[in-house]
Amino acid sequence: MLSEKKQHRLFIVTMVLMTIYLLWRMIFTLPWDRSIWNIIFGMLLLSAETITVLTTFELFLQKMQKKNSQLEFPDVPHEFFPHVDVFIATHNEPVDLLYKTVNACTFMDYPDKTKVHIYLCDDGGRREVEELAEQFGIGYLGFPGNKDAKSGNLNNALSKTTSPLIATFDADMIPQHTFLMKTVPYFLLVDYERIDGEWRLRQERKRSTRVKIGLVQTPQSFYNPDLFQFNLYAEQDIPNEQDFFSREVNILRNASNAVSYTGSNTVLARRAMEEIGGFPLNTITEDFETSIRMQQAGFITYATDEVQAAGLTTTTVPSMVKQRVRWARGIIQSLQNTRAIFSRKLPMATRITYLSSFLYWWSFFNRLVFIMAPILFALFDFQLVNTGFVEILIFWLPSYFCYSMSMRYLSSNIRNQRWSQVIDTIFMPYLIWPVVLETLHLREKKFKVTNKSKTAGRQWVKSLAYALPHLLLLGLSVAALLRYVNGKYGIALLYSSIIIFWLIHNMISLCYSLFFMVGRRSYRESERIRANEEVIIHERKSAATYAARSVDVSEHGIAFYVPQPIYLPTEAEVALIVRTARYETNLEASIVYVKKDGDGWRYSAKVRPVQEADKRQWMQIIYDRKHSLPEQMNLWGTAYDDMTRNLQKRMSQPSADKRKTPRILLDCPIELTNGERCTLRSFNYLFFSVTGLNESTEAGTPVAFRTRSMIEVRLRYTGKKTTNGQELLLAIDNMDEIVERGQLNQLLNDLTPSLSAIG
Repeated sequence: MLSEKKQHRLFIVTMVLMTIYLLWRMIFTLPWDRSIWNIIFGMLLLSAETITVLTTFELFLQKMQKKNSQLEFPDVPHEFFPHVDVFIATHNEPVDLLYKTVNACTFMDYPDKTKVHIYLCDDGGRREVEELAEQFGIGYLGFPGNKDAKSGNLNNALSKTTSPLIATFDADMIPQHTFLMKTVPYFLLVDYERIDGEWRLRQERKRSTRVKIGLVQTPQSFYNPDLFQFNLYAEQDIPNEQDFFSREVNILRNASNAVSYTGSNTVLARRAMEEIGGFPLNTITEDFETSIRMQQAGFITYATDEVQAAGLTTTTVPSMVKQRVRWARGIIQSLQNTRAIFSRKLPMATRITYLSSFLYWWSFFNRLVFIMAPILFALFDFQLVNTGFVEILIFWLPSYFCYSMSMRYLSSNIRNQRWSQVIDTIFMPYLIWPVVLETLHLREKKFKVTNKSKTAGRQWVKSLAYALPHLLLLGLSVAALLRYVNGKYGIALLYSSIIIFWLIHNMISLCYSLFFMVGRRSYRESERIRANEEVIIHERKSAATYAARSVDVSEHGIAFYVPQPIYLPTEAEVALIVRTARYETNLEASIVYVKKDGDGWRYSAKVRPVQEADKRQWMQIIYDRKHSLPEQMNLWGTAYDDMTRNLQKRMSQPSADKRKTPRILLDCPIELTNGERCTLRSFNYLFFSVTGLNESTEAGTPVAFRTRSMIEVRLRYTGKKTTNGQELLLAIDNMDEIVERGQLNQLLNDLTPSLSAIG
């Protein structure tokens, strides 16, 4: 990783080289001597390159100012923390989803929790939501009719509350217990200053008018994989697609005071909301427009980089496409409503940022131009760039190399240029037309709540319908490549390498798009979140207690790790205590499967909280933590790795783990009571597999043997063999007696002086 100074130098070198490249393109490479269509497409390509580069320049400049744009977090005496209203906005979300968010809000830390006032803001006026509020002892603000959508709902809540600060959460966004303690102090900067390393109350005449905080936005985060991670089998390799905006772009916008309010995980100043007249109505992205109006009123909108809440991201392709179309239309609407790009109420730097925000939504059209340009040249003989191979190496290659490197350092390994192009390619067919229409003021005002429910997935043929534009472009790219390389050898291929590079480069992005649209079947009811916590297992029949560590947790299950196999009856529930530094819960559990895990064993179980208090604690154990998905890209992963992984995963059949007891490898000769000698090969608490026995013995025949400690083990022929067909299975008839007499550990010691096992 380059130092900050070296990164800044790289940004400057990149901007210089890219400027030279663009000037060269404008002056020397347009095909003026060709047909009108060549000129038009040549100018479209140049425009797409220019817009893409200039919007990135703005991010480079903000990145270079990042350190100077950070507000210092004040250490304020607890008695000065103000009252806070917490608004949980709900439209038609299920009560089970709301339960987790409300529960987490009640666990948020605050010096005086009587100053925290939680409200369910329900624009459906549903009785079950009101009952949920009563169950938790919080406020209920019903607003039936859905008038003015989310803005109307929140404005109704504003009119019925009085606290100087307001925290807003979407129905699915679950805050961590630290949320208020990490956000509220910023609003006290107006009253406090740091003197000689200590935070002190400002004198009245020195109260700062410069620090006028309108909102503090924490990153949007998600505990379930987004469709890019899930559909492309990349849960361990790439961060959530929205992380680039929440954890990079929005943070960089502190430099120009153009931070976007994203509707949730935010604290707002009531004073600012009153000055702008509440949440705006004439837009489908009221959150984004709220932040612009705050900035126009002279308030600071500030983004922090520490995740303090997480929720559900959309899980179907249609809902994700609808979500992005709404964002595109809404942001353009809000920019037009506020005239942010031209507003004299905003500094020039802020207006430039909003110009960049507007141009971003044209990047999808630019992506289409970049895909079509080499196709038009190689397949249809269009001359879009009038230049030679040597000139391209001189002007394009150095600038492109530096640009790619700068993009990686810009995003702190959250995003690289390849993934940006993949994402733009996926959304491209569905965003171009809405952006054009909204730019022309042809609006779509109806508010759509994003569907985040988990489904088994569309049939692949129907899903593939979303990929028809990508299939068409991929087909054209393949045809262009075949035609272009046909008959070329040696030096001719070298001179053709730039076009070949771009055709293959675009084909890779289009292949990603096909994999994305085809999707992947989901088998889980709820998300597993990695968690290494203390687990106490109590097996009631034998009164045995075992210590374990959790591997992952979910609403309906837990996986825990033990160094040695333990006997947990498959037909009975066991009691679990799961304990963290803050929470403790009692669960009833039934084992689902067991498998070998390194030197130990992993047990997976379905769980059910014993009482309501245990359920509340269990929800906090699951969700009051950072999610376990990647926060940075796997820098060693290549497009080849991604393609290979996707092909292998899609061609292989998923195997379900069905073994509910550990299978322990043995090599123990014994003599049975009928005089036969055999060798015990494996043991799973229910059966022994053996070799050396008479296979013709009738099923049901009882036999027995004694261990060296004289523990009697009674067996019964089953007439069955193991899956490999090499070993007979003998059922154990007196395992319960052995457990009740406390002889199980001694039995294992007699049979396996040193345990080795297979999964």
